[in-house]
Amino acid sequence: MNPMPIHDRPSPNHGPRPDGAAVDILVLHYTGMVSAQAALDRLCDEAAQVSAHYLVEEDGTVWRLVAEDRRAWHAGRGAWGHVRDVNSRSIGVEIVNPGHEFGYRPFPAAQMRAVTDLCRDILGRWPIPPGNVIAHSDMAPDRKRDPGELFDWQALARAGVGLWPRTGDGAHFGGPPAVETVVAPLLSRLGYDLDGVGVAQALTAFQRHWHPDALGKPADTETIRRLNDLIAQTDVANSTAGLAGSRE
Repeated sequence: MNPMPIHDRPSPNHGPRPDGAAVDILVLHYTGMVSAQAALDRLCDEAAQVSAHYLVEEDGTVWRLVAEDRRAWHAGRGAWGHVRDVNSRSIGVEIVNPGHEFGYRPFPAAQMRAVTDLCRDILGRWPIPPGNVIAHSDMAPDRKRDPGELFDWQALARAGVGLWPRTGDGAHFGGPPAVETVVAPLLSRLGYDLDGVGVAQALTAFQRHWHPDALGKPADTETIRRLNDLIAQTDVANSTAGLAGSRE
């Protein structure tokens, strides 16, 4: 198989990673701008003070903007799990899409293939656990919606990138609404920072990523089932990684 072609357009917006900062998070974004060119120009504009490691266009063209060993400026304020400075611990991938503000639309097949190939390539270089392949909205539910409910996270997980619930392939609504005291600790265990955002905001972010059919609906028994399954998958992956590390 030929390596995926990657075009270089260096951005000046980056810095060193702090000493000892492990790269263990992959954050996927959408650009949320009217065109790919506008997004590319902004990410490479020194005055804008934003960047990402990669940008993927709708036709599958991939641009490398910042070297992976450098700290790109893509995540902003937010947290995932115990990590509060996500930029220092992550790789950021911008996916061209006008977003909710400019005409949100499905992600083309060519673009999804390129994103999948790129993410698999990144995961081959860095020890990023499946539960740390996240949306921008996962780490910043109070201010971000990207890449949103139309992004095909399920297909990505089938290709070995990230997680998808093993149960609940359809909508599967039903049962009494789940009370906040049940939902909140599960959202927190999965990685959402409930000290920084409300339960409702974290639930919406969870739905955008792992239960898009339920977006805007109250949490129910299917929500709880999906949360528990994702937590179990995360625990198994982390345990397996620990065992592998102990054998090295």
